[in-house]
Amino acid sequence: MGLLWALQPQKPFWYMVKKNIQRPFLLHLEVFDGHGEPPGRLLAQAQHERAFLRDGVRRVPVREGRIRATLFLPPGNGPFPGVIDLYGTGGGLPEYRACLLANYGFAVLALAFYGYEDLPKDMKEFHLEYFEEAVNYMLQHTQVKGPGIGLLGISKGGDLCISMASFLKGIKATALINGSVANVGAVLRYKDITIPPLSADVKRIKLTKSGIADIVDVLNNPLEGPDRQSFIPLERAECRFLFIVGQDDRNWKSEFFALEGSKRLQAHGKEKPEVVCYPGAGHYIEPPFFPMCAASMHLLVGKPVVWGGEPKAHCEAQVDAWHQIQAFFHKHLAGKPSGTSNKL
Repeated sequence: MGLLWALQPQKPFWYMVKKNIQRPFLLHLEVFDGHGEPPGRLLAQAQHERAFLRDGVRRVPVREGRIRATLFLPPGNGPFPGVIDLYGTGGGLPEYRACLLANYGFAVLALAFYGYEDLPKDMKEFHLEYFEEAVNYMLQHTQVKGPGIGLLGISKGGDLCISMASFLKGIKATALINGSVANVGAVLRYKDITIPPLSADVKRIKLTKSGIADIVDVLNNPLEGPDRQSFIPLERAECRFLFIVGQDDRNWKSEFFALEGSKRLQAHGKEKPEVVCYPGAGHYIEPPFFPMCAASMHLLVGKPVVWGGEPKAHCEAQVDAWHQIQAFFHKHLAGKPSGTSNKL
């Protein structure tokens, strides 16, 4: 799989995602004589397709009430364990992780929350009532196995999942990929509760040797001063937590967030969460064999930033994290044994 995970963009700051999951990735492979430029004579060539939708998986666009989402249902007769999948500050409706997870027996709702159709165009404030609609949609769906569902979120999607688990009913398991335990980037409202975003100081942006922004130190500490109001009260949650952590995450201090979340849960008599740390892994821990994104445009910062990670270690983390996430959801949503490793 090295031919895939070692791919690099021809244009700087491009990030490889799959926009239309109904069509496979098409790889055109060519082998040339010799090394370096210009290439020697062509020795062999082949095409390789990588499909996202397994045969029998159903893709169902969801436009119910305010919900803007896509539901993926596995083949066969349900009900299936249900998961809501949230991405980060890129907005829109990424479907590829939800689709791939549905291939393994989960009913997965890829949920847009801004920058899509008639949803808000920017990240100023979020209302948990919108996410509550999505949770209730899943809990009431005939193909979703009760009594509760799982949440999966990366980056900004991670702290939204923690907020959902803390305030909404019906959540049994929450998995976070390099998420924050503080509310970040936008005001969060639910009924009469308001959680301000963690404040930041752009003067703490550093530049790498290649002149790209490194923002890992920009956010304030949510344990200090007024910023304590941004710490999400995850001790209110009635679910189990899994923190997936890239120890070379340069977006923010994911390991610090996971450990502080763990301390807070245990201080309130809650179960210790699973925390799985990956040395050499950066911020965007994607499904297996997606090429590591070393740097790309950050919509909130307004310029390219480094995400961290060393390609081979990051690839290995993606493979293991994918298994950890599935095992976690099978254990807590379907009652199957987990068989996981590397827990800290």
